[in-house]
Amino acid sequence: MRSPARPIVGVLCCNEAVGRPVQAVATRFVAPLSRFSDATVVLVPAVVDAVDIAALAAMLDGLLLTGSRSNVAPQRYGGAPLPAGQDTDPERDEVALALAGRMIEAGKPVFGICRGLQEINVLFGGTLSADACRDRHHRGSWDGCFDDLFGHRHDVELNDGGLLSRATGRRRMSVNSVHTQGIDRLGAGLSIEAVAPDDGLVEAIRAHPCGADVLAVQWHPEWDVERSAESRAFFALLGGSLRASTSLAMR
Repeated sequence: MRSPARPIVGVLCCNEAVGRPVQAVATRFVAPLSRFSDATVVLVPAVVDAVDIAALAAMLDGLLLTGSRSNVAPQRYGGAPLPAGQDTDPERDEVALALAGRMIEAGKPVFGICRGLQEINVLFGGTLSADACRDRHHRGSWDGCFDDLFGHRHDVELNDGGLLSRATGRRRMSVNSVHTQGIDRLGAGLSIEAVAPDDGLVEAIRAHPCGADVLAVQWHPEWDVERSAESRAFFALLGGSLRASTSLAMR
């Protein structure tokens, strides 16, 4: 059985347009996986015809569903049409949900950031809503200064005894906030790891359905990972989950 020096984690790309369609993922999602998760990264295209879900799930040791400019299409969870100006990425939806579901069933860890949290909630049968954010969780523009966009912060309260609370040693911390939709109804089997105290929005979720961790946060730990011990803890948790999963598979 394969015994790699470092576990292999898949990272979901997005469909972007730079004159013509391209596959894109910000380097800031990739670099911490090498430095703080001690993992080898494989980029997964959000192109349905280019992805063999079963083969990828067998090859990968874990999966990170990244943040994105796009939102999960409301048809995926029976939601109302998105407000004007909010884009979708149907092929990203298809690949992310299918691959994450296959990985979870195989007992491999799946982690999510921002859109990734929303995808995991939908995968578990939950719903999303733009009203849940009430314009309080996004400031600035994707066409403006990213420092200003990702500099919008608020507090979250961590569940006492939860995975994130134990990993960070915190019950309350400040996080950045860059999203226009959030969890409306929590998916079945998911537990809440963190909430925003001002409006009760679910900010982190967890499950352990088939022997491996499923963990996602609504904020962006990759943005300030060099400056924040709490952000580094997220990637350390992913690394630990990858190693726990691969150790069980080798027995």
